[in-house]
Amino acid sequence: MKTNILIFCFAVLLFSACKKDNNGNTPTTQTTTYLNTTSGSSWTYHEINSSGTTPSNTDYTLVSSAKDTSINGKSYHIYNYSYGGNQYLNVTGHDYYQYDSIPGGLNKVFERLYLKDDAAVGTVWKQDLNVNIPGIPLAVPATITNTIAEKGISRNVNGTNYTNVIHVTTTISSSLIPSSSLTSSIDSYYAEKFGLIENSSKVSLNFLGASEEVNVETKLTSAVLK
Repeated sequence: MKTNILIFCFAVLLFSACKKDNNGNTPTTQTTTYLNTTSGSSWTYHEINSSGTTPSNTDYTLVSSAKDTSINGKSYHIYNYSYGGNQYLNVTGHDYYQYDSIPGGLNKVFERLYLKDDAAVGTVWKQDLNVNIPGIPLAVPATITNTIAEKGISRNVNGTNYTNVIHVTTTISSSLIPSSSLTSSIDSYYAEKFGLIENSSKVSLNFLGASEEVNVETKLTSAVLK
């Protein structure tokens, strides 16, 4: 998902165009259930951004490269966006990470744990970070809370039926911002072999003059897996 639709200043979602120099490592050959690292595999997505007064529609493609890079001691596989920029994904055991950038010129990046493929329904994990939001003088503590909502389900996306799907819900909260001023509803669906097949993100922020509304839906339209 393009950085301009990531959730305001500290929201996190499934794709980002964060860039990091490639160190020329040989790509990983590990076979994982919800992550395909084979060079040349591609995924095409349709995105509807209803955050503004007029919804916008965008199609883009993500292509698996032939390279990995090392970030914070982990080997991340590199994927290329059709509109420019890269995505970085790692799997360590049953934990899946994405190296995310925070938009808005904040230069805040971190390793986001977005999926646990062996976790039972109801499993919760959290990540805490501090970010700076324009107009707010203090660093804002943010908590990303993920929950395995469903597992082993079928999901029809754009006419294609996917099986062994894991549904992850995500919320964003802050001890500094009242819950009435920050609301979020994020749903991500990951299919076996395909990875992300669908995401819906709704976030509203209205605090100390900082106001943001995000409403974005992304769906996989086609994939070529190698």
